[in-house]
Amino acid sequence: MLPAAPGLAPAVLDYYLRNAAFLAPFEPERPAGFYTAEHHARELAADVQRAAQGTGVRFYLALKDVPGRVIGSVALNNIVRGAFQSCFLGYKLDGALCGRGYMTQAVEACTRFAFGPAALHRVEANVMPRNTASLRVLEKCGYRPEGLARRYLRINGVWEDHIHMVRLNEPDKG
Repeated sequence: MLPAAPGLAPAVLDYYLRNAAFLAPFEPERPAGFYTAEHHARELAADVQRAAQGTGVRFYLALKDVPGRVIGSVALNNIVRGAFQSCFLGYKLDGALCGRGYMTQAVEACTRFAFGPAALHRVEANVMPRNTASLRVLEKCGYRPEGLARRYLRINGVWEDHIHMVRLNEPDKG
């Protein structure tokens, strides 16, 4: 996993260009200028700032034999401290590489980071019920459903229901 850095902008842009059609049913509508290196350089700089502030951390994924090619990302977003000690998990993978275990490995590694160096108590993830592959990744990584969030996020122009999945930093308690 590669931590976010502005120098990754060309590789991140390439990832999004390759996966635009694949990701569209699962993501918000993209603003004008999204598919530019400048946009991704700004986003990566913001990711670096969030990491420095302790409010979020994003890692990019690459295969060992092609280290310069981004194949996905995994992130801990909206980290809240104090009594909550929680965040939201986000992740995505190159459509051509689904079903090979890469995302399960990345989610598990990011969760270990959340419960280790980030010292969080709770990681939350929200997934559309029709995204069965994503739900399976979370289940394999020990996340458990806590309910249905109706019309939770605007995805591709439509308010979509999401299953609220959670993993707690409690050994053997899920």
